[in-house]
Amino acid sequence: MGFFDFLKGPDIGEGVREYNATPGAVLLDVRTPEEYREGHIPGSKNVPLQSLDKVTSFVNNQDTPVFVYCHSGARSAQAVSVLGGMGYTNIKNIGGIAAYAGKVEH
Repeated sequence: MGFFDFLKGPDIGEGVREYNATPGAVLLDVRTPEEYREGHIPGSKNVPLQSLDKVTSFVNNQDTPVFVYCHSGARSAQAVSVLGGMGYTNIKNIGGIAAYAGKVEH
């Protein structure tokens, strides 16, 4: 581990691999619908940060593993905090799609 590694955000590629290996997990994109349409990770659900209360419509078990991403990792960090406040217990910020080298859908 390098001296400046603490400055790096989460590795979104690793987060997506972990999501794919976790049965029953949900991949949550908290960007705007416009950003989501421009390209998103296959299998992700779009629930903008300002509408996170709507997540209960498809993630009704608060122990469900939820992997959260946005553009850069800032909104997903906020979303993790909000979801925790809503009672969700298994949430992980995987970072921003801007650093993602994998396949995206439009």
